Amino acid sequence: MSWKTIFGHERLVTHFIDLMRNGRLGHAYLFVGPSGIGKRRFACEIARSLLCESPREVGEPCEHCPACQQVESGTHPDLILAARPDDKLELPIDVIREVSRRLALKPARGGRKIAIIDDADDLNDTAANAFLKTLEEPPPRSVLILLATDSETQLPTIVSRCQVIRFSPLPTEKVVEILQNQGYDEAKARRWARLSGGSPGQALALSDDRLWEFRSELASWLQQRSGNPITLAQNWKQFLEEAGKDAAAQRLRAVVSLRFLMDFLNAAIHQAVGDVPEVDDPAGQQAVAALASRWSVDRLLALVDRCLDADMQIYRRVQLTLVIDALAVALT
Repeated sequence: MSWKTIFGHERLVTHFIDLMRNGRLGHAYLFVGPSGIGKRRFACEIARSLLCESPREVGEPCEHCPACQQVESGTHPDLILAARPDDKLELPIDVIREVSRRLALKPARGGRKIAIIDDADDLNDTAANAFLKTLEEPPPRSVLILLATDSETQLPTIVSRCQVIRFSPLPTEKVVEILQNQGYDEAKARRWARLSGGSPGQALALSDDRLWEFRSELASWLQQRSGNPITLAQNWKQFLEEAGKDAAAQRLRAVVSLRFLMDFLNAAIHQAVGDVPEVDDPAGQQAVAALASRWSVDRLLALVDRCLDADMQIYRRVQLTLVIDALAVALT
């Protein structure tokens, strides 16, 4: 990992290197943006830049010293990594108290303490309030970075104590480049990038064959003029549950599968107005043709808006069962 592996956020890289070189780095940041676009990697690179024992220059870690290696492996004693436990739906207060306790200790070897808190969207009110004092009066030479998808999901008191840094989705061509650098052929890279919403993480999630099986099931259902919404909802929820008990994994599947539906609807709009839709498989083309003949452009646009609402509900942790049931009914 190094600044060279940060793709699509070059402006922010320059900004933070300048802050470090000018001694103007803040004590608390809230990184917000879609999941899978590199917020955590960026935060870890800041930590490595601050803890490196032999930097090439300020803000440019050597990448080879013991501190750099420990940051990359997540074992540096002055780097605190926290996230929601896999068996929890919220980020519990015990985790936050442990972060505050470790931050209060003197640095072991780096002269600084850095805490990176993932899943900040999952902070409950009690845990967030317990963290306010640490955010307001952090230990000397400490940096706190919270990672979230949306600042609106955070308590105003959290947002007011942090500098909010917004990470934008990456251009499609940049996502294609990242996928090709990881060994995927151009055809797959372009197909996945188009559906990723500018998120390399979500694009990589599309390598799961089960996702494409569900897409075929969804396409078949959309071809039916009298498809049963209960059947669709049941199959959709079963597909999400196959991701395991981890709520984040289920939400990622929900987001990606929702992109399949939006892709069909957008393609149907293009076909309805005489454009050529970007769907390259027979099952998808048949679903798009069925949608374009069944509904007006206004109706298709309204369904796209409904999908965007569902996407926001997923990010805001609305129960997935409710989101899917309502969406299935809307499609009838």
